[in-house]
Amino acid sequence: MAKQKNGYSMFFAASNMIVRMFFNIDLCNQKLIRADEKQCNYLFNVLRLKVGDVIYVFNGKSGEYEAEISELSRKKGLLKIGRKIKDFKPSPDVWLLFAPLKKDNTDMVIQKATELGVRKIIPVITARTNSEKVRTERFIAQSIEASEQCRRLDVPEIAAPELIENLLKNWPDDRTLFFLNESGSGSNILQKMRSNSGKAAILIGPEGGFNEDEIKKVLENQKVCDIYLGERILRAETAAIAALSCWQAVNGDW
Repeated sequence: MAKQKNGYSMFFAASNMIVRMFFNIDLCNQKLIRADEKQCNYLFNVLRLKVGDVIYVFNGKSGEYEAEISELSRKKGLLKIGRKIKDFKPSPDVWLLFAPLKKDNTDMVIQKATELGVRKIIPVITARTNSEKVRTERFIAQSIEASEQCRRLDVPEIAAPELIENLLKNWPDDRTLFFLNESGSGSNILQKMRSNSGKAAILIGPEGGFNEDEIKKVLENQKVCDIYLGERILRAETAAIAALSCWQAVNGDW
């Protein structure tokens, strides 16, 4: 059974709902932790939980713990940390670089990239980027919620937006950049990913694609692997999901 929340499912186990909540604090040495007003509202008003109920909490660094509600109202909540459920395991070392899209499509990219185990998300500003007003705080909130729902133990880092030129200029020498070239001139994605199994990043273009000057600059970078996803032109959000799925299948933790 599942209860829907903002497009996600809250999972049930043996008739009890498994609620997971992210806290950006040290959990190892805490006996009591305080929920903020938004968390309290969700626990109290949305889920209708009460004192004595148990949820799971994680902080992206030290694993997952049981936490018993010892106090709860609309604005105030205290949780008592219990036994450790899982040891920490980081997600695979793959980044996603994407040009922000229209609102709903950007939301989808953030959510699905989180579910697919991306460790870092970098918004990229290109000549055809739909919106330069990147709401980093919104991206962070979405990635946290998606991490809670998909049961991962960490939360992807959301980087500040960067111009494509600056990003390429300062690209790290130890990370392969897989460039989805929609012109079809790149190599087969699976072949390239199998032969480049180290640290990785995937670059997805904006709606309308990169312009010729940007493509030239990307291909001049020595760490770029020029790849393609077949003869069909995919929407940016679809390309991100497809490429990450390929990487996970070849080099990730699937």
